[in-house]
Amino acid sequence: MHDDQQILDLLRSLDRLPGPDHAEFPDGFDHGEAEARATALSERLSEEFGAPCSLDETQHAGCYFKVRVPAALTEAGVLLCIRLSNYGRLAAVTTPSPDSHADLDDAVAEGALSAVDRRRVEIALAELGYVIVPLRLLHLRYDGVTWLADDVPGAAVLSYGPHAGEATWWTRFFEYL
Repeated sequence: MHDDQQILDLLRSLDRLPGPDHAEFPDGFDHGEAEARATALSERLSEEFGAPCSLDETQHAGCYFKVRVPAALTEAGVLLCIRLSNYGRLAAVTTPSPDSHADLDDAVAEGALSAVDRRRVEIALAELGYVIVPLRLLHLRYDGVTWLADDVPGAAVLSYGPHAGEATWWTRFFEYL
C-alpha cells in the first residue's frame, strides 16, 4: 500500500515525463500494450463478478480505457468504474462518480462498495501492476508543469470535488483534455 505522499510524488514525477503538446500521453506510450492490460482487467473482473464488465475506449483524455462493473453485479448495487491512466499504470476507482467518495475506505463505510467487491478490484488491479490513486488526492488542485497549471482564458477543464471547475490531478491523468 502506498501512502499519500508517495502517490503525490508519483503523480508529480509522471507529470514531468516528456510528451506531445496535448498532454494526453507521454512519449513512448504503447497503446497496444495498454489495451491488452485493460482487456485483461475487464476479463478478470468479468470472471470475478460472474458476468461481462464493459471496456470502453476514450480519446482526447489522460486515460484511454474505462472498465465498468454494472451495478447489478456488485453487492452494494452501485456501478463501479475503473479509469486507467495513460501514465504510469495509475488507476482510479469511482463508486459511481468521481466525486462520490474520497477513497475506497469511504465508499465501503458509506455502503457504496462491499469489502468483498473492493478486494476483488484491488487484487485484480495489483496483479496487473496498477497503482490505485485515492480520489481525495486526485481532487487536489493541479500544480504541475503542463498548461493545465496556467490560468488560460476561455479554457474549460473538467474536475470534481472542492476544486470543481479548476484543473486538478484528476483532470491531468483521468479526464478529457
